[in-house]
Amino acid sequence: MKKVIILWLSVMMISCHSAAKFDGEKAMAYLVEQCEIGPRHPGSTGHEKAKNYYIEFLKNYTDNILLQEFDQEIPRDSVTFHLTNIIAGFGVEKGNALLVGAHWDTRPRAEFDPDPARRHLPILGANDGASGIAVLMHLAEILAQKEPERAVYLVFFDGEDYGYHDSNEFFCMGSKYFAANLPVKDITEAIIVDMIGDQYLEIPIERGSYRSHKNLVDRLWKIAKDRGYDGFQKQMGSEIYDDHVPLIEAGIPSVDLIDFTYPHSYTNYWHTHADTPDKCSAESLEQVGQVVLDFILGK
Repeated sequence: MKKVIILWLSVMMISCHSAAKFDGEKAMAYLVEQCEIGPRHPGSTGHEKAKNYYIEFLKNYTDNILLQEFDQEIPRDSVTFHLTNIIAGFGVEKGNALLVGAHWDTRPRAEFDPDPARRHLPILGANDGASGIAVLMHLAEILAQKEPERAVYLVFFDGEDYGYHDSNEFFCMGSKYFAANLPVKDITEAIIVDMIGDQYLEIPIERGSYRSHKNLVDRLWKIAKDRGYDGFQKQMGSEIYDDHVPLIEAGIPSVDLIDFTYPHSYTNYWHTHADTPDKCSAESLEQVGQVVLDFILGK
């Protein structure tokens, strides 16, 4: 009888895990679709096309879509960009809101490209941009079918990756504006996903995240461990200025899931024209997406 009970419990555990599955292949398809639009930096044709693409996609899964639009002046370049944070809500009446965010814009220049003649050109942003958004897109599909027990806002931040490396001023423009002009209430914590599609996934604990929300770090890494995911490394990494920082400064405890080793130690694709879909992995997207989904659903 004991063997039967153990077997039955095992089936129950498998069933619970498989009840809400994050499909890495589907997320990978969304990554590719974004890249097919082309570079998506502010002021470009691709930027406008991508915004419309995301809005039309989200309309299939929720009626609760908010566009937070604002103008951002860049005196250094004598330009003003019209930027848009796209916010999709699920179970918004339930309170205790979780924000899951990623940036949808891409880098307007490839300053680390090995070819100096191409460093002024915009990048495709497969990992640095499309990967985090691909996770949010598939989460929207799932949450439309399996409404969470708490409010969840999927936030597509604009203007994250424009800045220059001598200053943080024009990085994270969308999340700065969001944090300073909160368009939704009762956000109690946040998860940012950025650069998580790398074939060689290595997500250490970002130091600012650990200081901000140790409990959430511990819960996410435990989910990953229980699932047998090796992409989440239980070791302290660097402190990174990303979209979680303005949220933390606004009093929202936040964790940044980011693989800043992208790519692996023997190559360098970050802010180059080599940041293309062939360097990304459905398996990596699935690990991150499933961990976030399990947390949302309380698994």
